Amino acid sequence: MRELIARLREGVPAEAVLTDPDVTAAYARDQAAFSDAGVPAVVVLPRTADQVRHVMRTATALRVPVVPQGARTGLSGGANAVDGCVVLSLAAMDRILEIDPVERTAVVEPGVVNAALSRAAAEHGLCFPPDPSSWQECTIGGNIGTGAGGLCCVKYGVTAEYVLGLEVVLADGRLLTTGRRTAKGVAGYDLTRLFVGSEGTLGIVVKAVLGLRPAPPPQLAMVAEFPSAAAASAAVCSIMARGHTPSLLELMDGTSVRAVNALARMGLPESTEALLLAAFDTPDPAADLAAVGALCTAAGATAVVPAEDQAESELLLQARRLALPALERLAPSTMIDDVCVPRGRLGDMLDGVAEVARKHALTIGVCAHAGDGNTHPVVCFDPHDPDQTRRAREAFDAIMALGLELGGTITGEHGVGLLKRDWLARELGETGVEVQRGIKAVLDPLGLLNPGKLF
Repeated sequence: MRELIARLREGVPAEAVLTDPDVTAAYARDQAAFSDAGVPAVVVLPRTADQVRHVMRTATALRVPVVPQGARTGLSGGANAVDGCVVLSLAAMDRILEIDPVERTAVVEPGVVNAALSRAAAEHGLCFPPDPSSWQECTIGGNIGTGAGGLCCVKYGVTAEYVLGLEVVLADGRLLTTGRRTAKGVAGYDLTRLFVGSEGTLGIVVKAVLGLRPAPPPQLAMVAEFPSAAAASAAVCSIMARGHTPSLLELMDGTSVRAVNALARMGLPESTEALLLAAFDTPDPAADLAAVGALCTAAGATAVVPAEDQAESELLLQARRLALPALERLAPSTMIDDVCVPRGRLGDMLDGVAEVARKHALTIGVCAHAGDGNTHPVVCFDPHDPDQTRRAREAFDAIMALGLELGGTITGEHGVGLLKRDWLARELGETGVEVQRGIKAVLDPLGLLNPGKLF
């Protein structure tokens, strides 16, 4: 321990090397339930790529594991410490180095908060589309590490589609540059995509070149009420099959709707089984909403309510943003799932989750990015009740199994981390796991980077 601290301080300012157990304990875990966390030996907050390189060279020399972290808003245990590790927090590397309105790119450090980049891009009439629910707190490095998504993915896509190039510190301290700054480029293997979604197991991102888009016009929204998840799913399928490109297409089940009413008294329809929210940022959003509203009615919607202006749109969308906080108030703890299924199986997924809730006698609400089939079942339970905790874990596993059975994936945007290691192996199969472990062995032969995550 003493040698580790001494060597770290040779290349990192003393104030950036934290050893007080009361302080380091705050860096031990992210926000995932059911994920163990160890006790870090030290927390380091570097400010430069050279300091990160020094940390990795030191860790390699002493064979000490390193756990990279951003804002710790993750939901899969991917940022959880292991005993005796160096927690490498990139939060202090928070500079926006460049915004180029001609190339429509931004160059940023990993600790830049998503919302800060959005505000800076807006000054140039641009935007960084990925918008995770935690966008006011989460960092770009964390977004890259997990391949984060958000509410606007149905039209604008996920983080991976906006990462053009990276600077990555490898496990032995070498600096690798990947990708490009040009609009096109196919030179060599696409190593940039390899690091996106790798959850800090292959290298430490210290700089990113990101693609930006022109800022869209304000969106106009509508809400449709359905008597069943199947009817809402049919509406989603019709909307996508007819070629519509909403900027947002979100779904809330009846449990989520009632929870939001209890929290905010929004007057949402208590009898609904599924509430679909759609928005358009097109030149004529009212016409698009009218067309989508007609499809919802044809699919069985009992009510369709379009917003008249931006203020009404924001009020409707606020209900979706409040879904998670509302469900979190129903029990002392929640387990937030992240299963993505084909759009055509969305109704089956929601009905299946409702059956899991009944079988295990638990409250489970579902909100979803319906446009891309990404569901977020939220299992509510009391962690101080052993039986309820057991049932919550069993419900989580049942939902994972259901997602795979429906042709889906165990994670659409939250990542694997610790929480879904066993399920990743089931999804990838033996050969898939073998290939991925082989890649890990090439870039991190000593297994020091974020050990225990993914595999």
